[in-house]
Amino acid sequence: MMYYVLRMEQVIFLFQIVIAGLLILVILVQQKGTGLGGTFGGDISFYRTKRGAEKLFFNLTLLLSGMFIISSLVGLIY
Repeated sequence: MMYYVLRMEQVIFLFQIVIAGLLILVILVQQKGTGLGGTFGGDISFYRTKRGAEKLFFNLTLLLSGMFIISSLVGLIY
């Protein structure tokens, strides 16, 4: 029987690929609030809080980007 042992850099690389894919997916799912109207000064914006799914995706984006940065730094060590 032949066993294949993953090295640490392979595990980190696979982890980074998975996190990058999830991060891309979460960013693409988020809706953009402004269109071209804001470019030409037609945007009437006001402060509002994030609620529900918007807050969940925002926090998930922050978490995944933090995990990707940390895994990149760990990848530099190994």
